[in-house]
Amino acid sequence: MEEIGKKSKRMGLESCGLTHTARAYWNLPPAQLIEMALQRGEGQLTSTGALMCDTGKFTGRSPKDRFIVKDALTADTVDWNAINQPFEADQFEVLRREMGAYLQSQEVFVRDVYAGADPAYRLKVRIINRNAYHNLFCHTMFLRPSEEELENFEPDYHVIHVPEFEANPALDGTRQANFAILNLTQKMILVGGTGYAGEIKKGIFSLLNFLLPHQHHVLSMHCAANVGTQEGDTAIFFGLSGTGKTTLSADPQRRLIGDDEHGWSENGVFNFEGGCYAKTIDLTEEREPDIFRAIRFGAILENTRFFPGTRTVDYTNVVVTPNTRTAYPINHIENVLLPSRSGHPRHIFFLVADAFGVLPPVARLNPAQAMYHFMSGYTAKVAGTEQGINEPQATFSTCFGAAFMPLPAAQYARLLGEKMEAHHTQVWLINTGWTGGPYGVGTRMKLPHTRACITAVLNGNLNEVPFSVHPVFGLQVPDACPGVPTALLNPRNTWDDPAAYDLQAERLAEKFIRNFEQYEADERILAGAPRVVSPSYED
Repeated sequence: MEEIGKKSKRMGLESCGLTHTARAYWNLPPAQLIEMALQRGEGQLTSTGALMCDTGKFTGRSPKDRFIVKDALTADTVDWNAINQPFEADQFEVLRREMGAYLQSQEVFVRDVYAGADPAYRLKVRIINRNAYHNLFCHTMFLRPSEEELENFEPDYHVIHVPEFEANPALDGTRQANFAILNLTQKMILVGGTGYAGEIKKGIFSLLNFLLPHQHHVLSMHCAANVGTQEGDTAIFFGLSGTGKTTLSADPQRRLIGDDEHGWSENGVFNFEGGCYAKTIDLTEEREPDIFRAIRFGAILENTRFFPGTRTVDYTNVVVTPNTRTAYPINHIENVLLPSRSGHPRHIFFLVADAFGVLPPVARLNPAQAMYHFMSGYTAKVAGTEQGINEPQATFSTCFGAAFMPLPAAQYARLLGEKMEAHHTQVWLINTGWTGGPYGVGTRMKLPHTRACITAVLNGNLNEVPFSVHPVFGLQVPDACPGVPTALLNPRNTWDDPAAYDLQAERLAEKFIRNFEQYEADERILAGAPRVVSPSYED
């Protein structure tokens, strides 16, 4: 086997059973990977120097094809459900050998990376790819060891990614030809049959979401984080797609720690990654200047298209998928904190786009409510976002990241509550959705008003303000907030028909309660639930 590049002297590919590949490219620099990707027909350069590639058949993750090996380590620890699906250990071994046999006489790209900016908790991961573009993605998205650290790199975990290798469901135990399988005992992740690079990123995230809370009492979080440039106060932003997490965490007055995956340890908050993976649909420099300017040489674009006859990217083009993406090193962002770790958070924001027009623009949560809403992970889809949705639809995602949380939801929630108490952290709910009525009747919260709510929290402007209690959700709503019209703060007062608001609030509360029936939670968490006082209303 021919080996090229910066290879560890301590451990080679034999550690994951690969001994007969034709050629292995070790830890090549970005420029060389880009050159090879172009030579191999994996992509094209854009006018800004970014590498534009297609992911093939799959333009997003395939949650129904993600599995965890069920064995002595995971049988009684993983929360087995429709998302955390069990896989047999012997079937995993068969697939691993089949992939190894497939890679014989093939070229592979090897990348050694860290996951976790806190040296006390970081994982050493070795990723084996078939494509130069995917190897560049891994270099971009994870933390990069120094030349000296690569000399003696010994991985804790391996990821083998072979897009063109397809399983035989009838023999291999998968649902279909593509798969992503975590084996926590063998410390290995297998990804096959898909070229979507996000499967690698989220596979490692799922791994950390098991290891850190279970073994180290570190809360793993699907969130953005930033820190004040003057006072050093850390803030965390949770939120599902469409709630404004990326926009609101990118504050020119604060430094970005990371945009997606973090841990909260006894040392503070730390980023898991060394890059950002952002959606690019309808991207403009005016709307998202940091992301737009980060897409340059060393960055990757997925499934985008050029304006005809140019190398200029048309970010409105969705001919391949609306889920167009870019991956870029975090240091492509000007106002970034490096190393990507900071102190304990003073404030946590739960961003929700409430399309029912019920929740206030800003509200303070007590610890029970914080744990309850964390487990709920609420937002709402609006009419027209998906086929068949004709009115607002409540959406719940456990801990704002259900697809990546292997442990029971209450385990993450209790850890959040413990850390809030230990470090005097305050949690706030921010509604970036509708006011004055539901979607189609009311209006969307104005971005300047949402920013003013967050700024008021961070600057301590709400510390001495009186609060009122929401009659259904029990949240504490400020009576005044700088930069926000007072009339907006109480959502009931923004509706033309207060009785219609009351009915809508009760109906939304019932959706929360019904969703929560899936969880096992103690009385401390259940104390944060909304209160329904009227008879049940059917949807």
